[in-house]
Amino acid sequence: MTSFDTFARLHVPGKPLILYNIWDAGSAQAVARAGAKALATGSWSVAAAHGFFDAEGLPLDLALANAARIVAATTLPVTVDFEGGYAAAPELLAANFAALAATGAVGCNFEDQVVGGEGLYPIEAQQARIAAARKAAGPAFFINARTDLFLKVAAPAHDAGLVSAALDRAHAYAEAGASGLFVPGLARLDLIEKLCVKSPLPVNHMAVPGGPARAALASAGIARISHGPFPYRAVMKQLEEAARALFG
Repeated sequence: MTSFDTFARLHVPGKPLILYNIWDAGSAQAVARAGAKALATGSWSVAAAHGFFDAEGLPLDLALANAARIVAATTLPVTVDFEGGYAAAPELLAANFAALAATGAVGCNFEDQVVGGEGLYPIEAQQARIAAARKAAGPAFFINARTDLFLKVAAPAHDAGLVSAALDRAHAYAEAGASGLFVPGLARLDLIEKLCVKSPLPVNHMAVPGGPARAALASAGIARISHGPFPYRAVMKQLEEAARALFG
């Protein structure tokens, strides 16, 4: 079984893969020692750790070099938060995905918001982007298609209609070659369950402080739980507090 197969098979609805997001080789090794089955970077964390802002503020060559160092530092499968792929046009996107696959990563997050612009790519445009990414990265590469629908709408307004819109994208993205569906921002368990039941792809939830418990998410059908920037923020807070104790 290849690392690609191993990673894909970890996505089990009701028994979710837990990804405690890392940002460099050192954090990757720490999380691996803790018992992780796979590793995932978070774009916000990687950018911050290198002195940049999120939303592709981290230069592409540095993002790729960091991914390669993480892969070399562990035997676990590594998936990379690749944001919008650092390109809009499918042909440019393909080159970037080929470079990402060459780092040894087994997959990535790939979002449908227009990085540096407004709103989301139309479904057909994002389908073309996913198809280009799939062709370039290879048939086994795990493309976790992220939709920002729930981040663009305030949480109190999340409803069945928005879930229906997300499902339209899920089916379109699956047809284009996506491997998973990532829905950051959605926290209502009843809506999460509706999405999981009808999604053609395993669904990824991003855990946030005060959000639904892991057991409840598993019962709703979630197949993957990631933690975004929160591990990095927790570690940096602890570091600052330790330093203040010395300098204060």
